[in-house]
Amino acid sequence: MKDFVAKRIKKLAPSGIRQFFDLVLKTKDVVSLGVGEPDFVAPWNIREKAIYSLEQGYTSYTSNKGLLRLRLEIAYFLKKHYGLVYDAEDEILITTGVSQGLDLAVRAVVNPNDRVLIIYPCYVAYPAAVEIAGGRITGLYTKESEGFKINLKELEAVLKKNKPKAMILNYPSNPTGVSYTREELKEINLICAKHDVLVISDEIYDLISYDYKQIPFATLKGAKSRTIYLNGFSKGYAMTGFRVGFACGSKQIIAQMAKIHSFVMLCAPIISQLAAVEALTSQKEVSLMIREYKRRRDYITDELNQMGLRTILPQGAFYCFCSVKQTKLDSLEFAKKLLKEVKVAVVPGQAFGSSYKDFIRISYACVFEDLKEAISRIKKFKTKLS
Repeated sequence: MKDFVAKRIKKLAPSGIRQFFDLVLKTKDVVSLGVGEPDFVAPWNIREKAIYSLEQGYTSYTSNKGLLRLRLEIAYFLKKHYGLVYDAEDEILITTGVSQGLDLAVRAVVNPNDRVLIIYPCYVAYPAAVEIAGGRITGLYTKESEGFKINLKELEAVLKKNKPKAMILNYPSNPTGVSYTREELKEINLICAKHDVLVISDEIYDLISYDYKQIPFATLKGAKSRTIYLNGFSKGYAMTGFRVGFACGSKQIIAQMAKIHSFVMLCAPIISQLAAVEALTSQKEVSLMIREYKRRRDYITDELNQMGLRTILPQGAFYCFCSVKQTKLDSLEFAKKLLKEVKVAVVPGQAFGSSYKDFIRISYACVFEDLKEAISRIKKFKTKLS
């Protein structure tokens, strides 16, 4: 029988996270520190708005670009909180989650064989999006010894040598929780400007920031015209299932992203968009969730470091990228044994880049009591290894 599958899709590796969690689903009584999803339920006023909008009969399509009301509210929010100005009519696109925004951004700008710089370790969708679009990946591999932050000399060298068209930047980061100060971002921006690189800046964790005030990349001097700003409602507002994200950028790029969106998705769900309008008024509830995330962060990083599982303090998001090198197991072996012997699920570091076999990602987006139970089990497991 003829093989009808596209070669580039056949070569595409499946998600390392999902592969591992196929094992988790077969195991009972697991404490999961794996899935990157808030354990909170979306605040009641957001859920009530979704219910009420359905009762009012909002079941239609919206504009391909999304509800103008939502785009106006996003424009107001970005200007008020970050001084970031976008035209709601032409420079903001509502997407079905930030993952779709990423896919649209990459497909809108990447020609076959164009190079895209990816900062590792990274969210698993970044290299996949480039490969699906027919682009070529150039990697910059951050180091634990440098706090998993971009080395500026290495950035300069890789941009000069490989001349990528675009760079995907994510902060606060999944999987490390790393973020950047304004001064650090200024240096990155200067180098990107020098080499005329488009920055696709995924800032979905912007509200979950503990130590640094979030500085959107597009607010830096001269960066706005070279930036596609991606954000959404899944993480900060605990609205993962609503599937609402947004992309901001130049009129020219947003028009091309909207064109693809109109053919493959049409629009994000209207009920979810109306709930997102309500979410932008819910900053008090968001601050309470972030306070709890910070409590968990402080607890788990302290406990892991006391165990000898070296962990840098995350500046944002709800992940720790923890070294298991001391155990003399690579991350996949460690994760499998941890699951089998004490029923705790974590994600092997290889899922975020092949160079990170000495690390695991731990999500602390879970109930505090479950976090304590997981730490207790990890301690028992590590004692057995000693």
